[in-house]
Amino acid sequence: MKGPRVELVPVAPEHHERLNELRRLPGVVRWWKQPWGDWLADDPDTFRYAVLVSGEIVGYAQWWQDTSPLYRHAGVDLFLDPAAHGRGLGTETLRVICTHLIDEHDFHRVVIDPEVDNDVAIASFRKVGFRPVGVMRRYIRDETGEWQDGLLMDLVAEELVRS
Repeated sequence: MKGPRVELVPVAPEHHERLNELRRLPGVVRWWKQPWGDWLADDPDTFRYAVLVSGEIVGYAQWWQDTSPLYRHAGVDLFLDPAAHGRGLGTETLRVICTHLIDEHDFHRVVIDPEVDNDVAIASFRKVGFRPVGVMRRYIRDETGEWQDGLLMDLVAEELVRS
């Protein structure tokens, strides 16, 4: 999958070292927490991508799906190297993956769940068309073990901002 500057390629073993390096950066750990186990292990329910810019790995994106006919939708997550922040690459990555999910997989709804105080991510998600649904209280533990709130956001297909 490609955007004007980013390319999303399925995670392969040759990507693991760099993705593990990125995953441990303080600016990533702040929102993604410390990795546990082999977070890149094969999982048939999660579709994982290395995010490339000019052939270099700058981040990671994934999606999963709820296949229940009554609730069918997809969920997405992503992170970028903090050194790549501020250039719109996260917004572009999310736009590419959401376009893929809507156009190629016929999802009508996509969800994402940042922490409520991740203002930069939330602003980026809004640019793609995501809207807040509600606060999930005491949703995720921070590095001290304290519960933090999450913000459930969703995007319906006709609201995707494609450019």
